Amino acid sequence: MKVAFFDTRSYDKASFTKANTDGGFNYEIDFRDFKLNENTALTAQGYDVVCVFVNDVVNADVIAELKKCGVKLIALRCAGFNNVDLKAASAAGIKVVRVPAYSPYAVAEHGAALLLSLTRHIPQAYLRTKTANFNIDGLTGRDLHGLTGGILGTGKIGQIMAGILKGFGMKIIAYDPYPNEKWANETGATYVSKDEIFQQSDVLSLHCPLTEETKHIVNHDTMKMMKHDAVIINTGRGALIDSKALVHALKHGHIGGIGMDVYEEESKYFFSDWSTDIMTDDVLARLLTFPNVIITGHQAFLTTNALKNLADTTLENIRAFAAGEELVNEVK
Repeated sequence: MKVAFFDTRSYDKASFTKANTDGGFNYEIDFRDFKLNENTALTAQGYDVVCVFVNDVVNADVIAELKKCGVKLIALRCAGFNNVDLKAASAAGIKVVRVPAYSPYAVAEHGAALLLSLTRHIPQAYLRTKTANFNIDGLTGRDLHGLTGGILGTGKIGQIMAGILKGFGMKIIAYDPYPNEKWANETGATYVSKDEIFQQSDVLSLHCPLTEETKHIVNHDTMKMMKHDAVIINTGRGALIDSKALVHALKHGHIGGIGMDVYEEESKYFFSDWSTDIMTDDVLARLLTFPNVIITGHQAFLTTNALKNLADTTLENIRAFAAGEELVNEVK
C-alpha cells in the first residue's frame, strides 16, 4: 500500500515511521508538510491511501480529485471528521476511517493544565520570575475546591475531565443530549439542562463533537447567562465557540476568562510560526491581548502515548482495509 500523508510534522514522521516498522506494516509512506486541499489533491496520484489531519480540507471537490487519482481510502489520524464531506466520499466509493480514541487522558489533562494556568496566573508569574521579578501583586487566584464544574459533552474525554475536577473537590454537573446515567450515578455527577449548565458552572469545559447543533453553542446569549467570574476551557472544537461573541464577552466582563487549545479559524495559523508575519485575523489577534485568555496551538493530543496510539490505530485501519476486513473505525 502506498500512503500519502498530508500536513505532517516531525513528531508525525517519527511516530508513524516507528509504528510502520515495529508493526510489520512496511507501507510505502510519503510524508508531506503541506495540507490537503483543492490545490494539492492532485499530488495523491498513484497512492492508495491519503492520511489527513484536522485542518486538511476534504470537501467534495477534493474527493472528486482523489477519486481521479485512484485513492481508495481516506485515513484520518484524529477523532474528528467534520472536515470530510462524507456524502461525497460515499458517492465516490472512497472509505473513510478515523482514530476514535487515541488518548482521552492527554486531552483532559491538557484541559486541566489550561484551567490551573488560567486561574492561578501561571503564564504571568513565569514571565515575571524569568526576569527576577518576584512581585505577586495582581496574581490572586481562587480555590477550585467547592466550585461547580460543568462538563458539556460526557463522552470519554468529558468523563475523564469530570474525574479530574472532582479530584479538586468540585461539584460536577453535565449536559449531553444523550446522558449516561450509569456514569453519572457512579461518579456523583448531575445532568442539568443546557441553560442550567451555563448558568451554574464556575468552570465550563467543552467536550462535544462539532455538529450543526453544537456549532457556536457558546455564543453571545449563552455567555450572558454565565457567572461573571466563570471560565471556559475548550479542548474540543474551535467552532463550538462564536469567537466574535467571545471577544465581546471578555471585553464586557460577561465571563472571567478562557483557556483554549482550538480556534474556529485555526487552520491558517495553528501548527505554523507566525511570529515574524502580520496576523490578519483580527479576532485571534484581539484574543491574544487579553490577560485572562490562554491559547495553545492544538497541542492537547501531543503526548508520546497519544502519538503511538494514533499511529498504531491508523496503520491498523489501513491494514484492515487492504485485507478486505471489517473497518471497525469507519465513518459513514
